[in-house]
Amino acid sequence: MPETPSSLHVSPHPLVAHKLALLRDKHTEPKQFRELVRELTWLLGYEAMADLTLQPSRIETPLEPMDAQRLEPRVGLIPILRAGLGMVDAMLELLPTAEVWHIGLYRDERTLKPVEYYNKLPDAATVQVCLILDPMLATGGSSAATVDILKHWGAARVKQLSLIAAPEGVRTLSSTHPDVDIHVAALDSHLNERGYIVPGLGDAGDRQFGTFAGPASEPGHGPDPHTAEVVRNLQRDLRNE
Repeated sequence: MPETPSSLHVSPHPLVAHKLALLRDKHTEPKQFRELVRELTWLLGYEAMADLTLQPSRIETPLEPMDAQRLEPRVGLIPILRAGLGMVDAMLELLPTAEVWHIGLYRDERTLKPVEYYNKLPDAATVQVCLILDPMLATGGSSAATVDILKHWGAARVKQLSLIAAPEGVRTLSSTHPDVDIHVAALDSHLNERGYIVPGLGDAGDRQFGTFAGPASEPGHGPDPHTAEVVRNLQRDLRNE
Protein backbone atom coordinates (compact mmCIF):
# COMPACT_ATOMS: atom_id res chain seq x y z
CA MET A 1 0.00 0.00 0.00
CA PRO A 2 1.42 3.42 -0.96
CA GLU A 3 2.07 6.09 1.61
CA THR A 4 -0.86 8.27 2.61
CA PRO A 5 -0.62 11.58 0.73
CA SER A 6 0.10 14.70 2.75
CA SER A 7 -3.12 16.25 1.42
CA LEU A 8 -5.23 13.72 3.37
CA HIS A 9 -6.34 14.78 6.86
CA VAL A 10 -8.14 12.16 8.96
CA SER A 11 -9.74 13.67 12.04
CA PRO A 12 -8.33 12.32 15.33
CA HIS A 13 -11.20 13.76 17.39
CA PRO A 14 -12.95 11.25 19.70
CA LEU A 15 -16.35 12.84 19.07
CA VAL A 16 -15.88 12.26 15.35
CA ALA A 17 -15.08 8.58 15.97
CA HIS A 18 -18.11 8.19 18.25
CA LYS A 19 -20.58 9.82 15.88
CA LEU A 20 -19.16 7.95 12.91
CA ALA A 21 -19.80 4.63 14.67
CA LEU A 22 -23.45 5.61 15.11
CA LEU A 23 -23.64 6.73 11.48
CA ARG A 24 -22.26 3.42 10.17
CA ASP A 25 -24.68 1.27 12.18
CA LYS A 26 -27.20 -0.32 9.80
CA HIS A 27 -29.94 0.14 12.40
CA THR A 28 -29.63 3.95 12.39
CA GLU A 29 -32.85 5.41 10.96
CA PRO A 30 -32.85 8.22 8.35
CA LYS A 31 -33.76 10.97 10.85
CA GLN A 32 -30.85 10.16 13.15
CA PHE A 33 -28.62 9.53 10.14
CA ARG A 34 -29.27 13.05 8.83
CA GLU A 35 -28.58 14.52 12.27
CA LEU A 36 -25.28 12.66 12.50
CA VAL A 37 -24.24 13.79 9.01
CA ARG A 38 -24.88 17.36 10.10
CA GLU A 39 -22.95 16.98 13.37
CA LEU A 40 -19.97 15.30 11.71
CA THR A 41 -19.90 17.94 8.99
CA TRP A 42 -19.76 20.67 11.64
CA LEU A 43 -16.81 19.01 13.38
CA LEU A 44 -14.90 18.26 10.17
CA GLY A 45 -15.66 21.69 8.73
CA TYR A 46 -14.24 23.33 11.83
CA GLU A 47 -10.98 21.45 11.27
CA ALA A 48 -10.93 22.05 7.52
CA MET A 49 -11.23 25.82 7.94
CA ALA A 50 -8.35 26.09 10.44
CA ASP A 51 -5.93 27.55 7.90
CA LEU A 52 -8.13 30.28 6.41
CA THR A 53 -6.39 33.64 6.31
CA LEU A 54 -7.48 36.59 8.45
CA GLN A 55 -7.43 40.33 7.94
CA PRO A 56 -7.31 43.10 10.57
CA SER A 57 -10.59 44.70 11.54
CA ARG A 58 -11.21 47.64 13.83
CA ILE A 59 -14.28 47.12 16.03
CA GLU A 60 -15.81 48.56 19.17
CA THR A 61 -16.75 46.45 22.15
CA PRO A 62 -19.20 47.82 24.74
CA LEU A 63 -16.12 49.03 26.64
CA GLU A 64 -13.65 50.37 24.05
CA PRO A 65 -12.37 50.13 20.46
CA MET A 66 -9.97 47.29 19.64
CA ASP A 67 -8.10 45.64 16.81
CA ALA A 68 -9.74 42.33 15.88
CA GLN A 69 -9.56 39.87 12.96
CA ARG A 70 -12.08 38.71 10.38
CA LEU A 71 -11.95 36.05 7.68
CA GLU A 72 -10.32 37.34 4.53
CA PRO A 73 -11.38 34.95 1.72
CA ARG A 74 -14.91 34.53 0.46
CA VAL A 75 -15.90 30.87 0.81
CA GLY A 76 -18.16 28.84 -1.44
CA LEU A 77 -19.88 25.58 -0.50
CA ILE A 78 -20.26 23.09 -3.34
CA PRO A 79 -22.53 20.19 -2.32
CA ILE A 80 -22.53 17.30 -4.76
CA LEU A 81 -26.16 16.41 -5.42
CA ARG A 82 -27.85 14.73 -3.78
CA ALA A 83 -25.96 13.28 -0.82
CA GLY A 84 -23.96 16.47 -0.26
CA LEU A 85 -27.12 18.45 0.51
CA GLY A 86 -27.18 17.04 4.03
CA MET A 87 -23.86 18.72 4.78
CA VAL A 88 -24.78 22.27 3.79
CA ASP A 89 -26.66 23.49 6.88
CA ALA A 90 -23.82 22.59 9.25
CA MET A 91 -21.32 24.51 7.14
CA LEU A 92 -23.64 27.50 6.96
CA GLU A 93 -23.72 27.56 10.76
CA LEU A 94 -19.93 27.87 10.71
CA LEU A 95 -19.84 30.26 7.74
CA PRO A 96 -23.18 32.11 7.51
CA THR A 97 -21.93 34.33 4.67
CA ALA A 98 -20.72 31.45 2.51
CA GLU A 99 -22.14 31.16 -0.98
CA VAL A 100 -23.77 27.86 -1.96
CA TRP A 101 -23.43 26.61 -5.52
CA HIS A 102 -24.77 23.25 -6.67
CA ILE A 103 -23.11 20.83 -9.06
CA GLY A 104 -24.99 17.70 -10.07
CA LEU A 105 -22.96 14.60 -10.86
CA TYR A 106 -24.12 11.03 -10.84
CA ARG A 107 -21.94 7.95 -11.00
CA ASP A 108 -22.59 5.66 -13.92
CA GLU A 109 -23.23 2.35 -12.16
CA ARG A 110 -21.36 0.33 -14.80
CA THR A 111 -18.33 2.49 -15.59
CA LEU A 112 -18.23 4.30 -12.20
CA LYS A 113 -17.43 7.46 -14.16
CA PRO A 114 -19.02 10.80 -13.17
CA VAL A 115 -21.70 12.25 -15.44
CA GLU A 116 -22.51 15.95 -15.05
CA TYR A 117 -26.20 16.84 -15.27
CA TYR A 118 -26.47 20.15 -13.38
CA ASN A 119 -24.18 23.16 -13.08
CA LYS A 120 -25.40 26.65 -12.18
CA LEU A 121 -22.06 28.32 -11.45
CA PRO A 122 -21.92 31.95 -12.61
CA ASP A 123 -19.62 32.92 -15.47
CA ALA A 124 -16.70 33.91 -13.21
CA ALA A 125 -15.64 32.83 -9.72
CA THR A 126 -17.18 34.87 -6.91
CA VAL A 127 -15.26 33.14 -4.08
CA GLN A 128 -11.61 32.40 -3.33
CA VAL A 129 -12.00 29.12 -1.42
CA CYS A 130 -14.35 26.31 -2.46
CA LEU A 131 -15.32 23.47 -0.15
CA ILE A 132 -16.68 20.40 -1.93
CA LEU A 133 -19.23 18.57 0.22
CA ASP A 134 -19.73 14.87 -0.52
CA PRO A 135 -20.21 12.28 2.24
CA MET A 136 -18.35 9.49 0.43
CA LEU A 137 -15.04 9.70 -1.44
CA ALA A 138 -15.23 6.33 -3.21
CA THR A 139 -13.60 6.12 -6.65
CA GLY A 140 -12.72 9.82 -6.54
CA GLY A 141 -14.00 10.39 -10.06
CA SER A 142 -16.80 12.78 -9.11
CA SER A 143 -14.53 14.79 -6.82
CA ALA A 144 -11.77 15.08 -9.41
CA ALA A 145 -14.32 16.16 -12.03
CA THR A 146 -15.75 18.76 -9.64
CA VAL A 147 -12.29 20.17 -8.93
CA ASP A 148 -11.72 20.43 -12.69
CA ILE A 149 -14.95 22.44 -13.00
CA LEU A 150 -14.08 24.73 -10.08
CA LYS A 151 -10.53 25.42 -11.25
CA HIS A 152 -11.79 26.19 -14.74
CA TRP A 153 -14.33 28.51 -13.10
CA GLY A 154 -11.46 30.39 -11.44
CA ALA A 155 -11.46 29.17 -7.82
CA ALA A 156 -8.07 29.89 -6.27
CA ARG A 157 -8.27 27.12 -3.69
CA VAL A 158 -10.37 23.95 -3.35
CA LYS A 159 -10.86 21.61 -0.40
CA GLN A 160 -12.74 18.30 -0.18
CA LEU A 161 -14.86 17.47 2.87
CA SER A 162 -16.12 13.87 3.13
CA LEU A 163 -17.19 11.63 5.97
CA ILE A 164 -15.52 8.43 4.72
CA ALA A 165 -12.90 7.85 2.03
CA ALA A 166 -11.57 4.78 0.24
CA PRO A 167 -7.86 4.53 -0.61
CA GLU A 168 -8.77 4.30 -4.30
CA GLY A 169 -10.65 7.61 -4.15
CA VAL A 170 -7.89 9.36 -2.22
CA ARG A 171 -5.38 8.21 -4.82
CA THR A 172 -7.51 9.42 -7.73
CA LEU A 173 -8.10 12.86 -6.24
CA SER A 174 -4.61 13.41 -4.83
CA SER A 175 -2.86 12.29 -8.01
CA THR A 176 -4.95 14.50 -10.30
CA HIS A 177 -5.13 17.45 -7.89
CA PRO A 178 -2.31 17.23 -5.30
CA ASP A 179 -3.07 20.80 -4.14
CA VAL A 180 -6.54 19.86 -2.85
CA ASP A 181 -6.73 19.14 0.88
CA ILE A 182 -8.97 16.17 1.74
CA HIS A 183 -10.64 16.21 5.17
CA VAL A 184 -12.40 13.02 6.32
CA ALA A 185 -13.62 11.30 9.44
CA ALA A 186 -12.14 7.94 8.40
CA LEU A 187 -10.08 6.23 5.71
CA ASP A 188 -11.63 2.82 5.14
CA SER A 189 -10.21 -0.43 3.76
CA HIS A 190 -11.18 -0.63 0.08
CA LEU A 191 -13.92 -0.57 -2.55
CA ASN A 192 -15.97 -3.67 -3.21
CA GLU A 193 -16.75 -4.83 -6.74
CA ARG A 194 -19.78 -2.54 -6.95
CA GLY A 195 -17.73 0.51 -6.05
CA TYR A 196 -19.01 0.81 -2.46
CA ILE A 197 -16.62 1.71 0.36
CA VAL A 198 -15.93 -1.18 2.78
CA PRO A 199 -16.76 -1.29 5.65
CA GLY A 200 -18.37 2.07 4.82
CA LEU A 201 -21.96 2.84 5.67
CA GLY A 202 -23.87 1.89 2.52
CA ASP A 203 -25.37 4.50 0.19
CA ALA A 204 -25.23 7.87 1.98
CA GLY A 205 -27.96 9.38 -0.18
CA ASP A 206 -30.40 6.50 0.31
CA ARG A 207 -29.76 6.41 4.04
CA GLN A 208 -30.32 10.15 4.42
CA PHE A 209 -33.50 10.27 2.42
CA GLY A 210 -34.98 6.83 3.07
CA THR A 211 -34.94 5.78 -0.59
CA PHE A 212 -33.68 2.20 -0.36
CA ALA A 213 -34.80 0.64 -3.64
CA GLY A 214 -34.74 -3.03 -2.72
CA PRO A 215 -32.19 -5.87 -2.73
CA ALA A 216 -30.71 -4.98 -6.13
CA SER A 217 -29.53 -1.61 -4.79
CA GLU A 218 -28.00 -2.99 -1.61
CA PRO A 219 -24.20 -2.55 -1.32
CA GLY A 220 -23.65 -6.30 -1.01
CA HIS A 221 -25.59 -7.15 -4.19
CA GLY A 222 -23.62 -8.85 -6.93
CA PRO A 223 -21.59 -6.61 -9.26
CA ASP A 224 -21.92 -5.94 -12.96
CA PRO A 225 -18.83 -7.52 -14.60
CA HIS A 226 -17.78 -4.22 -16.18
CA THR A 227 -18.09 -2.39 -12.86
CA ALA A 228 -16.02 -5.05 -11.13
CA GLU A 229 -13.27 -4.66 -13.75
CA VAL A 230 -13.21 -0.88 -13.24
CA VAL A 231 -12.73 -1.37 -9.50
CA ARG A 232 -9.98 -3.96 -10.05
CA ASN A 233 -8.14 -1.50 -12.30
CA LEU A 234 -8.32 1.21 -9.61
CA GLN A 235 -6.98 -1.20 -7.01
CA ARG A 236 -4.19 -2.43 -9.31
CA ASP A 237 -3.08 1.17 -9.89
CA LEU A 238 -3.11 1.73 -6.13
CA ARG A 239 -0.92 -1.35 -5.46
CA ASN A 240 1.54 -0.41 -8.20
CA GLU A 241 2.37 2.97 -6.70
